[in-house]
Amino acid sequence: MTRSLFTIVALTILALPILAQDRSQSRSMVVSRNGIVASESPLASQAGVRILESGGNAVDAAIATNAMMGVVEPMMNGIGGDLFAIVYDAKANKLYGLNASGWAPKELTIEFLRKQGLSAMPQKGINAVTVPGAVDGWQKLSEKFARKKLAEDLAPAIRTAQQGFPVPEWDALYWANEVDYLRGDEDATKTYLPNDRPPKLGEIFRNPDLAASLQAIASEGRNAFYKNYIAVKILDAEKRHGGVMTAQDLAEYSAEWVEPISTTYRDWTVYEMPPNGQGIAALEMLNIMEKFPLDEKEYGFGSPKALHAMIEAKKLAYTDLVKYIGDPRHQKLPTATLLSKEWAADRAKLIDPDHANCDVTAGTLPPGGDTTYLTVVDRDGNMVSLIQSNYSGFGSGIVPAGTGFVLHNRGGLFNLDPNSPDALAGHKRPLHTIIPAFAQKGDIRMAFGIMGGWNQSQAHAQFMANIADFKMNIQAAVEAPRFVKYAFTNCEVEMESRFSQAARNELTAKGHKIQLKGVFTSDVGGGQAVLRDFGTGVNYGASDPRKDGQAVAELPLE
Repeated sequence: MTRSLFTIVALTILALPILAQDRSQSRSMVVSRNGIVASESPLASQAGVRILESGGNAVDAAIATNAMMGVVEPMMNGIGGDLFAIVYDAKANKLYGLNASGWAPKELTIEFLRKQGLSAMPQKGINAVTVPGAVDGWQKLSEKFARKKLAEDLAPAIRTAQQGFPVPEWDALYWANEVDYLRGDEDATKTYLPNDRPPKLGEIFRNPDLAASLQAIASEGRNAFYKNYIAVKILDAEKRHGGVMTAQDLAEYSAEWVEPISTTYRDWTVYEMPPNGQGIAALEMLNIMEKFPLDEKEYGFGSPKALHAMIEAKKLAYTDLVKYIGDPRHQKLPTATLLSKEWAADRAKLIDPDHANCDVTAGTLPPGGDTTYLTVVDRDGNMVSLIQSNYSGFGSGIVPAGTGFVLHNRGGLFNLDPNSPDALAGHKRPLHTIIPAFAQKGDIRMAFGIMGGWNQSQAHAQFMANIADFKMNIQAAVEAPRFVKYAFTNCEVEMESRFSQAARNELTAKGHKIQLKGVFTSDVGGGQAVLRDFGTGVNYGASDPRKDGQAVAELPLE
């Protein structure tokens, strides 16, 4: 080998690790001309990809992926929970929103709970249970958009529930944390604590009862859940635990097609679901953040100036959310006002650049409301942004005997103050935390979401800033360190340790009370994203390392 050739080879070899170390993200985007499924489980992503490869579209794949998530991550989601989705129809260039959040039983009222001596909504047990909306959501998505029958989309989940799967890392930890909770219900113990203990990492877990429930839905559609086989078991559980849900509450429930709401942020248009979800807070937060030059050098990603502006914007947006938002079917909500740039400009003026506000109040209106996220893009550019949840880990803690799934506790988000827009009432939906999102710019379309209770709106806003201000790709934007503030008062804020010590010190000097978390903490949720460049016909996928998940590409067609 000549000296010059040796030098070139040596320099090339040496350059490779240097370039890799210079990159801030830990994994690459998935890039494909065909479909991509990104979810919190490789098994769920693969289930969706198999559906794409057999001729299904993005909606088919989303249903298959969601059903599989209910099998492999039962503490977070399942057919006992609610669902929201944004669907992008590429041919029509149109967005559709589906609100499949359930309502309270007709007899579950403030008066009923007050008579039981309660001064606040219960967070577990039968009186935290609202009608689960996920199955009706699947039915409506399938009927409107799918290419395959619902039974075909559910088949991978049914097989996996029957045959079992090895429990992955994060789920083994989640499961172990909920042992005492599960032991509060005999059927929950029987279903989720085989051998009277949680399954360990790598141990095979089977759920034949859930396989039977999914098979009933595959055969009969929504009627199996809301009128027949499963409905009978849900009502038996209600009776056994002293609940008030009736056959009529289940049978009359219907998910609702809605128009997504939006705002502009820099050169992007960002879409969220309208109330009763918290997505409006993400849009208001972005509108407030837009008043600060986050993309300029003195700000920049991870700088104390940028973080301070974003944390303070979160406080303002969430305070407005709690005061004004509930179920729009039960009252008129000031959605347009809260989404306006003028409202954001007035709220932004309240941010003191040198001091954190520990006592934020809602704005005054002028005269005149735990989880899994997955996303799919197919080879034609159709996209689904879908989020589904039991609310808390293992929801209400109640399993209807023989069904293999837990009933969610979403009713815990109602308010017992009759003057609140989120006041409990029969056949009303609570203020909801789970939100799918979508964004577009020119030929680019992007579906994304980051789960984690009240984390979600603030995480969506941070993700969009990463994309629009800090020019990250979708994988880097999902991975980047995040902050989260769960409290609606005070100055406490959780931050991942990857934010610099210097930035944290300056924020502390401004009055922020930082609770330092790990490098990748589950406290800030886990996200997924897909992006389609219609100019090139190329799809991109990203999956958050804070979860067990994966973005998986469909193999090329023969």
